[in-house]
Amino acid sequence: MNLINRLLLLLAALLAPSSLLAQSAAPTPAPAPAATVTTARPALWKVSDADTTIYLFGTIHLLPQGIEWYSGPLAQAFDASGELVTEIPEYGDTETAAAVMKYAMLPANQSLRATMTTKEKARYETALRQVGLPPAAFDRFRPWYAAVVLATLPLQRKGYDMQNGVEAQLSALAKTAGHPRSGLETLDMQLGLFSTFSPKVQKRYLFDTIATMPTLDQEVGKMVQSWAKGDAVALADLLNAEQDDPAMIKALLYDRNKAWAQWIKTRLDRPGTVFIAVGAGHLGGKGSVLDLLARSGIASTRVQ
Repeated sequence: MNLINRLLLLLAALLAPSSLLAQSAAPTPAPAPAATVTTARPALWKVSDADTTIYLFGTIHLLPQGIEWYSGPLAQAFDASGELVTEIPEYGDTETAAAVMKYAMLPANQSLRATMTTKEKARYETALRQVGLPPAAFDRFRPWYAAVVLATLPLQRKGYDMQNGVEAQLSALAKTAGHPRSGLETLDMQLGLFSTFSPKVQKRYLFDTIATMPTLDQEVGKMVQSWAKGDAVALADLLNAEQDDPAMIKALLYDRNKAWAQWIKTRLDRPGTVFIAVGAGHLGGKGSVLDLLARSGIASTRVQ
């Protein structure tokens, strides 16, 4: 599975409510078996100065049941924080659906399958049948949206759920504690990224996603295992391998990392304790948020 498809997967959770548009025709999956509880110790860092502490936590947006990760230094750091910052703030289903209509829908006179060759259409329709969707499920959508949902559905069938994901759980904890939640980006900013890619590039990654569907749960399972062990190096290797489209990598990963690193540098000028939770792929390896901070003279400390 190449890096772009991993990034699409990590971004997929924000579209979970709107993906119900495509799932409505799909059969209800069988209940997942009772999960074995696993204690996880995912990586956590902090940057600080005299009056400001910022915790940096790499998340997995979709997780299976049974992973207990909120404990120890991580829980203590969150409890000590007065603010939760995620990639985007929390949006309701209506707002999410409106953004999807804006960025994911094709013009009225276009159809996704009409852009495909006969062989591509056959391959694409076979993939839809495998997840219980009708051939016309994404006819009105751009290729990137079809790729996101097709990356999500097989995992949902294996028991992965946004409600088990890190952001959902942290959001609930923040509400209970009365802590505000804000975003480094907006929903329009995130979805707008995909509209900058040509139809050719989007279609290529749609078919890359289709190619990975049979083994997607295994690939993500490796990511979750590395994340749960706090093995940031192994996780970065899994997430950042096979960089096969420099322009797309720059837009989806490196440019955003630069903006987030600058946000952290600016936030250090104000006192307080902040807990930042973003996709784990943004915190590991060369060009990551932590790497960029280090290059600018801001050291990070591994907390867990």
